[in-house]
Amino acid sequence: MTRETPAASMMSKVPAITLAFWVIKISATTLGETGGDALSMTLALGYAVSTLIFLAILIAALAGQVSMNSYHPLMYWTVIVATTTAGTTLSDFLDRTVALGYPLSSALLFAAVLLVLACWRLATGSVSVSRIATRTAELFYWTTIFFSNTLGTALGDFLSTSQGFGFDGSALVFGAAIALIAAAYLWTRLSHTLLFWAAFILTRPLGASLGDLLTKPHAEGGFDLGRITSSLVLAVFIVIAILTTDSGAERLE
Repeated sequence: MTRETPAASMMSKVPAITLAFWVIKISATTLGETGGDALSMTLALGYAVSTLIFLAILIAALAGQVSMNSYHPLMYWTVIVATTTAGTTLSDFLDRTVALGYPLSSALLFAAVLLVLACWRLATGSVSVSRIATRTAELFYWTTIFFSNTLGTALGDFLSTSQGFGFDGSALVFGAAIALIAAAYLWTRLSHTLLFWAAFILTRPLGASLGDLLTKPHAEGGFDLGRITSSLVLAVFIVIAILTTDSGAERLE
């Protein structure tokens, strides 16, 4: 239930939360890392310029998404990828250019996620993602996703670099954390909404670690596959996965 009038409502605009959803989401966050780094590092545009470019893409994609009255898989996942690429370069800008460092930027971004969720709860009465069917809920939904994806980049870099876990080690840590959340979802009575957002946030540092693992030089513990090549392969995989697994059905409350 929301406080928005029936005239402002529409069909649910989010996919069912299935295994395919999580596979595509992790792939999208990995693409966000490789794609963001491709622009800021490989093409040497820098974090600030890359962030502005990706934010422009995100705004354009989000405008298209919000203008629709039902769920469209390719548009939905385009916005997800846009939030991950913009989140990658924005996080790197805060961490490195502004020199906030990983712990401080992670704390600030986590506070931003909590603030948006609190405002969402106050405005609509719920932060459930099983049905996003009003403009207000949708805007809060995407704002939360943007900040969570930006936070995830900082968390991934913090664990893999500052704490010395390496890219493979941090990927295992975040993967294990997501597995524990999945177990809690299946076998406990903890809030499914809380567990969803916890898992959603953790897929981003998992993707950041996997993206760095794929593209960083061998000397830094990566596979050195190349950021542009890795991004293209991931993009093709995501499109194929969307076309073959996403039926477009929405799960209603």
